[in-house]
Amino acid sequence: MADLPVINNAFLILRDGYIDSFGTMEELPGIHADEILDASGRYVFPSFVDSHTHLVYAESREEEFVLKIKGASYSEIAAKGGGILNSATKLRAASEEQLFQQALTRAFEIIKTGTGTVEIKSGYGLTTRDEVKMLRVARRLGNETPLTVKTTFLGAHAVPENISKEKYIDTIIEEMLPAVTEEKLADYMDVFCEEGFFSPAETERLLEAGKAVGLKPRIHANQLHRSGGVQVGVKVNALSVDHLEQIGDEEITALQNSRVIPTVLPGAAFFLNLPISSARKIITAGLPLAIASDYNPGSSPSGNIPLMISLACIIMKLTPEEAINAATLNSACAIELQNIQGSITQGKMANVFITKPIPTVAFFPYAYGTPLVDTVILKGKIIHPSD
Repeated sequence: MADLPVINNAFLILRDGYIDSFGTMEELPGIHADEILDASGRYVFPSFVDSHTHLVYAESREEEFVLKIKGASYSEIAAKGGGILNSATKLRAASEEQLFQQALTRAFEIIKTGTGTVEIKSGYGLTTRDEVKMLRVARRLGNETPLTVKTTFLGAHAVPENISKEKYIDTIIEEMLPAVTEEKLADYMDVFCEEGFFSPAETERLLEAGKAVGLKPRIHANQLHRSGGVQVGVKVNALSVDHLEQIGDEEITALQNSRVIPTVLPGAAFFLNLPISSARKIITAGLPLAIASDYNPGSSPSGNIPLMISLACIIMKLTPEEAINAATLNSACAIELQNIQGSITQGKMANVFITKPIPTVAFFPYAYGTPLVDTVILKGKIIHPSD
């Protein structure tokens, strides 16, 4: 992860939506190009792959932000009907078209900061109708924007009011999963494995039900407690376990004996003032760490991956090279796209961006909060988010 090859004085040829070739300018073949971009003094990066977001939601939750400032905890806010249940109430009142228009603004917002691929979860509906509504919007974003979109069914995000957990789990398995799979709305299934939400045994039962209908598992694991989510992720062969603010040697050892991608969400830890994930320890153990934004209205209201990379360097002590690899190739692996995205490699999708003039790669996370993405190219086309 510390190796990030850089070619100085380089060319990059993009053709028909894919990376054709690259190398030093001395190696540039004689070609006819429809368009030439001069990136002198700039860097060309592979587009970011944001492998964990809740991009589709109705309205913001800044009132909870103020409560947190005044000392209320995440759990206290949730117990009073805030948190996920607050977003569920707002989402049910929104039409599918309203949700799409709100999400469309966020989609072009993240494109401008260098993201080319995004995973989007449901989980704010908590009814069959509204979970399906969310996933339809997410699929539509993949069809109507330049983004590559992967979708995840997260009905097991919380237990809605006026229903027992056991009954709700039955509803997820017997009603929601068939509805989601009938319309082919999801690539994956996720569960919030956490104290007060879903136990390891419940998480395993739900994810096995998802696997039975073709949805590969992912897990919200170890955000607030050492919840057992990592161990369940290894047991069910999940693609990733995400959050990991609370992780110890036992979880790291379990991950070393698996193909599960540990994914940290620096924005959520920062925004909620949670313990910082042992990202350095995870990397030292030889594990392929991924970074994602967790873009959502309650615990990480930002999809800005350059900021997440800066936070990973500043508070998690990753090197710039490690953080960039974590937000590109490793995060692509977390959503099964490592063969076509996540690096500048011949034959991969032409998803890249050109920075403003910067002196070094390290300047990118160093100048945190500074908008350094200048030109975005997705699927071989220059994107103008304001159009």
